[in-house]
Amino acid sequence: MKPSPLLFVFAALLLLPAAALPADSTPAVKTDPMIEQATKATAGKDWLQAQAVLKEALARDPNNPDYHSLYAYSIRKGANPDMNLVFKHYNEALRLDPKHRGAHEYIGEAYLLVGNKAKAQEHLTALERICTQRCDEYQDLARAIAQAK
Repeated sequence: MKPSPLLFVFAALLLLPAAALPADSTPAVKTDPMIEQATKATAGKDWLQAQAVLKEALARDPNNPDYHSLYAYSIRKGANPDMNLVFKHYNEALRLDPKHRGAHEYIGEAYLLVGNKAKAQEHLTALERICTQRCDEYQDLARAIAQAK
């Protein structure tokens, strides 16, 4: 019986050095140093530091929806939040990226803080269209709405 040509192909592949095989083509995840600094500050509940970092980030890149959303978040979580500024930056994040799940969740929570459950529900509905009910942002906002008085 004659050996299959496929057997020779597999044997040849086993003998190839690893460098000759295709490298993993998965792109490396880029990290944003401004986001990292802001995340570190928010993890430590240093809202003023997070705000300072994100204000600088926004001065460099005013079209970054993540910066707007996180800046609004850090203001909202800080002492005596300026809710007009909070809504301004969440809305800008959503203008730049209408499917920004974090901005929808957080603006919904902000609306609950000012007693506007109907607007919070609108953002929950938007999240349902974006990610159905499976994403964390949807579940977190749904829980916050259910707990709101």
